[in-house]
Amino acid sequence: MFNLTGCSGFPGRPLLFCATYLLAKVFMRAGSWSFALTILCLGNLAAEAQTPLRAWNTHPDGYPVTEAMKSFIQEVDAATKGKYKIELFSNAVLGDQGKAVAMLKAGEIDVAEFNSAPLSEAAPGLKAFNLPFLFHDSAHMFRYLDGEMGTRLAETLKASGYVVLGWYDGGARSFYCANKPVTKRDDLVGQRIRVQQSEVYIEMVKLLGATPVVVPYKEVLDGFQKGTIDCAEGNMASYEATGHYKVAKYMLLDSHMISPEALVVSSKLWDRLSAEERTVFQKAGKKSAVLMRELWEKRSIAARAAVAKDGVQFANVQDFSPYIRKMSPLYTKYMTDPATRAELFAIVGNQ
Repeated sequence: MFNLTGCSGFPGRPLLFCATYLLAKVFMRAGSWSFALTILCLGNLAAEAQTPLRAWNTHPDGYPVTEAMKSFIQEVDAATKGKYKIELFSNAVLGDQGKAVAMLKAGEIDVAEFNSAPLSEAAPGLKAFNLPFLFHDSAHMFRYLDGEMGTRLAETLKASGYVVLGWYDGGARSFYCANKPVTKRDDLVGQRIRVQQSEVYIEMVKLLGATPVVVPYKEVLDGFQKGTIDCAEGNMASYEATGHYKVAKYMLLDSHMISPEALVVSSKLWDRLSAEERTVFQKAGKKSAVLMRELWEKRSIAARAAVAKDGVQFANVQDFSPYIRKMSPLYTKYMTDPATRAELFAIVGNQ
């Protein structure tokens, strides 16, 4: 067995390099100089050839985002013949999204999947995609993101350190309540509805005549159980995965928010890649986005079937005009904002 403390003279070198160095020393002592030199050369080439990278997301194993990122990693590994070894840290084990954003900009992580909140800070035009009742479904949203508008937003994000490799599906969000059936907009009036810390979400709930209550996502189930909130909102997959359906069995399928997420790499990594390697990353990112959307649709269908089996009652929205009229002040605010006006006019003008 080798004593790897002999590698102390090579700080920062991979363990593989140290091990081959010590093995070569053994053959030198035995007089096999040519073999020792061969081992040293091969070990050094192997050590230099591999570049370890770190990837982050906030979701557990099996979740569409995680599975799509695994596919991306496999594609990059195969296309670069193992040059880039990407380790995936799922379930926010390296920290929450805010910390991950800072780590990406600092080059401490190289690849990440973010929702639109931090991305909107870097590309204000993306805020248009966070407005309620704007899109009919995900396909409607991707019509813009997969086209010229998405390319333009990606260029803006790149200038802020995010290189977009693929647009992911954030899902359609709907309201669900614990204390009474909700079948129409007026049923939400007076309800205490949990929202994330977002100006748009808070204003949306107020305009619907309800009371927004900002609660950390991991505390929503406890809020229902303690009676500090009456309703919450989210997509179908998360509604099922978190167990919220067990205490809030009335869902109004209003799809009030349909927003994107994105697979990004750090510009620090991007600047180090060759033109050929950039093409590899881009192709792998686009393929992972297609896979993620397919997995998301399947997961949403399965989640709805599972919660329905457990007794959840769904109500479809037949007429969205009352909801849209209520959102008029919110639309006006963003229509008059130069940062979001162009995107909103383009989307609304093609409804």
